[in-house]
Amino acid sequence: MSDAKTIADFTATKPGGKDENLADKLGKVVLVVNTASKCGFTPQYDGLEALYQKYKDQGFEIMAFPCNQFGGQEPGSADEIAEFCKVNFGLSFPVMAKVEVNGAGESPLYGWLKSEAPGLMGTKAIKWNFTKFLIGRDGKVVRRYAPTDKPESLGKDIEKLL
Repeated sequence: MSDAKTIADFTATKPGGKDENLADKLGKVVLVVNTASKCGFTPQYDGLEALYQKYKDQGFEIMAFPCNQFGGQEPGSADEIAEFCKVNFGLSFPVMAKVEVNGAGESPLYGWLKSEAPGLMGTKAIKWNFTKFLIGRDGKVVRRYAPTDKPESLGKDIEKLL
């Protein structure tokens, strides 16, 4: 969607196939993360949940988008992934349906996120699981974070937007 201006221009699919209109995210600070259950970065779920618990009452949300494009590290169904996250990490923020973040089948949301906040040296492709995008209350992308950026290091950036 080349004319998209904010996160409000998109929908995202929940496990079970129901679409969520992301216009509901306007007025909130949102962290969008592509995730995988069998990745070396999977323990970041703990840090993400801690961020969510710390800031959720101030208008902060996290949306996890499972992706199986990196080493086949997210092989399960949407329901299996959501259950894994809840049981193993106690996640209380939404885990959406599985998406592709690169290539011909990429989610329109991810196409927009990558164009708004390119990676190192202007690259647009997502390089690995747990790439994070911080979106301000106005629905615009503020910053992209690498998979190696730990969730606990994002607190100051989140606080500036709240």
